[in-house]
Amino acid sequence: MGFRKGKKRIAGKTPGELDAMEAAGRIVGKALVAVREAAKPGMTTADLDAIAEAVIRDNGAIPTFKGYMGFPASICSSVNDVIVHGIPNTTTVLQEGDLVSIDCGATLDGWVGDSAWTFGIGELAKKHQALNEATRFVLYEGLQAMVPGNRLTDVSWALEQATDAAAQRFGVMLHIVDGYGGHGIGHTMHEEPFLANEGDPGRGPLIEEGSVLAIEPMLTLGTRDSFVEADDWTVVSLDHSWASHWEHTVAATAQGPRILTPRDVAD
Repeated sequence: MGFRKGKKRIAGKTPGELDAMEAAGRIVGKALVAVREAAKPGMTTADLDAIAEAVIRDNGAIPTFKGYMGFPASICSSVNDVIVHGIPNTTTVLQEGDLVSIDCGATLDGWVGDSAWTFGIGELAKKHQALNEATRFVLYEGLQAMVPGNRLTDVSWALEQATDAAAQRFGVMLHIVDGYGGHGIGHTMHEEPFLANEGDPGRGPLIEEGSVLAIEPMLTLGTRDSFVEADDWTVVSLDHSWASHWEHTVAATAQGPRILTPRDVAD
């Protein structure tokens, strides 16, 4: 997925449109918080999906993921070595020490919010805790490059540099998953351009005031390579090393990056 020839900027949205996107994004945040607060050993990923869908619908929105290109659920639930796009089901039972990524989208009044975070079930092994803290760090450091005047790959470069810094800071070997990354977002979930999680700076379309991207680093402990399971959705690390995935929908404003998928609790 790239950007069209001749498209030299990521068209900015108006302040009112950003407010509308944040309204959708806040519902996503509520769903993510509800899922994390409920998740415990013995629950299935299907249980988590039901919780998220109820929160989204109770707040007047529609689950963006459900039916998207045939996806059957309201969240992606990716456990341990699953990187992204895990399908909730009744056979994946959460256990103490699992690392769970929840990716969620909500559509409200024609605008989409998209966000993800990863959390442990009970106490995590030290290396998995470090992986998760590192990936969160990469998201929040990398999104600082989402400012007017930068170019698309300035965000990619910031994410890559933050990954290198996180490896040192958290004392863990980190691998940026190849071929997956962020994207434009607005009236639909996946819009141009594709945002790589690494790469040289100064390339791609211009970020202007009001430009919006979903920024989502995905890191593993063992490899950058992955494969897709027979369901055509579930992405697993090639060596089955564990993964973490964090995402926010972010707008570039004159005041700096604006997170459009805020959560009312600390990460």
